[in-house]
Amino acid sequence: MQIRTSLGIAWIAGLALITIALGQTPKGGPRQMAARTIPVPATVSPQIQQLIAAPLSPTWNVIPKTAEGWKQQVQEAAEAAIKTLPALRQELHVKVEPRTIDGVKAYMVTPENIPPENRNRLLVHVHGGCYVNGPGEAATGEAIMMAGFGHFRILSVDYRMPPDFPYPAALDDAITVWKAAQKMANPKNMAIFGSSAGGALTLSMVLRAKQDHLPLPAAIAPGTPMADLTNAGDTFQTNAMLDNVLVAPDASCDKRAALYAKGHDLKDPLLSPVYGDMHGFPPTILTSGTRDLLLSSTVRVHRRLRQAGVEASLQVFEGMAHGQYGRDVKAPETKEAFEEIARFFDKHLGK
Repeated sequence: MQIRTSLGIAWIAGLALITIALGQTPKGGPRQMAARTIPVPATVSPQIQQLIAAPLSPTWNVIPKTAEGWKQQVQEAAEAAIKTLPALRQELHVKVEPRTIDGVKAYMVTPENIPPENRNRLLVHVHGGCYVNGPGEAATGEAIMMAGFGHFRILSVDYRMPPDFPYPAALDDAITVWKAAQKMANPKNMAIFGSSAGGALTLSMVLRAKQDHLPLPAAIAPGTPMADLTNAGDTFQTNAMLDNVLVAPDASCDKRAALYAKGHDLKDPLLSPVYGDMHGFPPTILTSGTRDLLLSSTVRVHRRLRQAGVEASLQVFEGMAHGQYGRDVKAPETKEAFEEIARFFDKHLGK
């Protein structure tokens, strides 16, 4: 009996030593993690493995000092994005045409083949880019993928952005297009979607529509939404430096969001919609990844919706950092993500 007891004590002591060696404290509280190497998971497609293995975004912590500096950085990124679009449109058989909707620039994104059930349907797209990136055609990639994989007509909003146009310019433009779009289709046949800043704007549009007593869409799809600009949430810490897109809190994306907020209260629900009243929201599908810095923001929105009694679906992809489900059109996970959203829309949109 004494031998067994001694062995038990030795096992517990050994476990404590291992825990301390790993940099963890046996007591409760914050965890101190030892330096470690995180391998690329073998459980994802080769295309997503390449995205996960890529180095950190080269501008993740490059913070221009002036408005002109920001504009130059945005323009360089836009020019690089635009070069990829002809091949993307050709791959997915999608046409993109510029429009002006009640004074707001936009793009009509139309797939070559629209099935009968989608002919009276219309999606409104609000792009990402941390509220600053993606001017003009540069930000239509996500809309092209949704049109190509889901076979919907899409109106993509080219909203005004900082440093020239801070909050609420983007939201005002998106709502202007939402109002105008109701002359093109019945709101019961419409959905709103977007990722990152576009995911937050999708949620903010519904809050604003509720506030202004406007018709709501039949469904929404906020992808990895920037739903809390205060950076509350576990994965702002646990996925810092693991997410190779946003990389870490307080870096470039947060600085761009600060240009948009321009001193406004970051807990205002129209800036950080996780703090808004989500009662009465339309059915919602959210998308994120296990390495996404904004996984917690996505999860928290999902729980807020469920607590409000809203039908809400959450898809989280293995290994993906921020928005990587829209980074490679040939990745099977990309097709899966957009087709999952399309099925959700098909379930909830009228015909």
